[in-house]
Amino acid sequence: MQRMSWKKPVVIIVVLAALALGVQYYRAGKNAAANNHAAAVPSVPVKVANAKRGDLDLSLKVIGRAEAFSTVNVQARVDGQLQSLLFTPGGHVNQGSTIIRIDPSLLQAQLNGALGNLAKDQAQLTNAQAVLKRYVPLLPKGYVSQADYDTYKANVGIYEASVKADKASVDLARTQLSYTQIQAPFESIAGAPLVYPGAQVVANNTTMVVLNQIRPIHITFSIPESSLAGIKAATGRGTVPVAANIPGATTPPLQAAVDFINNAVDTTTGTIQIKARYDNGDDRLTPGQFVEVVLPTARLPDVVTVPVVALQNSPLGSFVFVVDVDGNVQQRMVTVGASSGDQIVIAKGLNGGERVVTDGQMLLINGSHVRIVTSNG
Repeated sequence: MQRMSWKKPVVIIVVLAALALGVQYYRAGKNAAANNHAAAVPSVPVKVANAKRGDLDLSLKVIGRAEAFSTVNVQARVDGQLQSLLFTPGGHVNQGSTIIRIDPSLLQAQLNGALGNLAKDQAQLTNAQAVLKRYVPLLPKGYVSQADYDTYKANVGIYEASVKADKASVDLARTQLSYTQIQAPFESIAGAPLVYPGAQVVANNTTMVVLNQIRPIHITFSIPESSLAGIKAATGRGTVPVAANIPGATTPPLQAAVDFINNAVDTTTGTIQIKARYDNGDDRLTPGQFVEVVLPTARLPDVVTVPVVALQNSPLGSFVFVVDVDGNVQQRMVTVGASSGDQIVIAKGLNGGERVVTDGQMLLINGSHVRIVTSNG
């Protein structure tokens, strides 16, 4: 019995060693399984952008219409027969160029008559002055009576007055004759003719063509009166830029500037009319054309903004996914404010400088590991 007593401790030692080895294998297997599981869950590819801190100009988007900078109904200033049209309908007209001619023959005849009267009276004045000059030294000697002298002197005055009247008649006739050639008052686009050669036109009554000045051109639109204070504040800081998009166009927006704010609010609509000036050197705008207008209305100082696409919603409120330095995301609850274009103000929740996910959020949960494929800002 005593020789068998050593076997029991040996068995216990063997069992304990087996248990220790089993625990070691279990732990190693568990760690390997965890590592395999981590390797099996890849990083989520996402796009990110930086939360920015700074001033933000709020904008207003409205529909506007292009409007001629100025419009003129061209009318004759003298009666007569339309002789010729010297413009191309729908074409450009240069400032000062002759665009219409009225038959000048009658007015030319009137000018010639006035010139003839002037020449006649001028000759009579010259003769009267010569006679008076001859009689001046004879008056003291008594060779001519005072009455005759006064008559000769009066004749000079009469012919001087006649010459002045004749000169006025010549100037009037010459001016009337100049009205038979009509010049464009500014660079413009000519409309369709409203009368044609051979027609009789009446002074200050017959409209022959309409000219529209489109270089520059106005973009006219209305904004709610609630935005008026912001617009006035913006004009106080300087030029207020206006971006105008032509529907369906693939070109960049047109860059204009506010140059007119109406002096009264329309009480029926609660809006006020504003006009923006666009140079239109490329003729991209035509009077009457619709455009989409975007203009700043207020400036928010020192705010945090993120792209609108970064914002997500949940039953608990709005949130964004913030990426830390290790590439893990944190679901950050935020309070949002005003928006402008593709940016939105974050009133609470971000300090600026954080990287927020802008694409790929549907595959994320709090703590997910991400792989950044695009970074904006």
